[in-house]
Amino acid sequence: MRYSDNHSRKPSRAVAASAGTKPSRRAFLLSATAAAAAAAAVAAGLGSRLVRPARADDARRTNAPEHFEVAYSDAEWRKRLTPAQYEILRQQGTERPYSSPLNDEHRAGTFACAGCALPLFSSRTKFDSHTGWPSFWTPLEHAVGTHTDTTFGMVRTEVHCRRCGGHLGHVFDDGPKPTGLRYCMNGLAMTFHPQPA
Repeated sequence: MRYSDNHSRKPSRAVAASAGTKPSRRAFLLSATAAAAAAAAVAAGLGSRLVRPARADDARRTNAPEHFEVAYSDAEWRKRLTPAQYEILRQQGTERPYSSPLNDEHRAGTFACAGCALPLFSSRTKFDSHTGWPSFWTPLEHAVGTHTDTTFGMVRTEVHCRRCGGHLGHVFDDGPKPTGLRYCMNGLAMTFHPQPA
């Protein structure tokens, strides 16, 4: 089975022009913004079954602020992480698909948070999703947290490290059995520790 997240549904126009009338400048700009958001969503790896247009009431449903066991100042995180890791873990960035060596890592072992070294995923749950990012059907117990992400005008489930809050990626509902989930993670957000021989 091939898992693809490059078929995002385009958001509907925020303002539709009435039949027989010329679209307003505002309608044009809003529709262009929606189209740009849809293109960005495709580049970020969103699937049509996995996202829906954001609604005003979604902001009221976001989770309360979390407090993490490992917490550093922004300046300290910048010292501890490479610039690319900082962009992913602390600024919710996304690496280019197929750019991480961890996507092709097939040895037995554990994938851990690059920010605080908390073990996150077992190699036993990794699978090839053909999306360009390391993918897993479940995390280790008590390893990750989630919250609602409404960027790009859509609603997704963001995944972060339970201990330091570092952004890891997103979870989607098009994964394999037994969970049916696909934890689509940024390789730069993790390190790999091979199982001892």
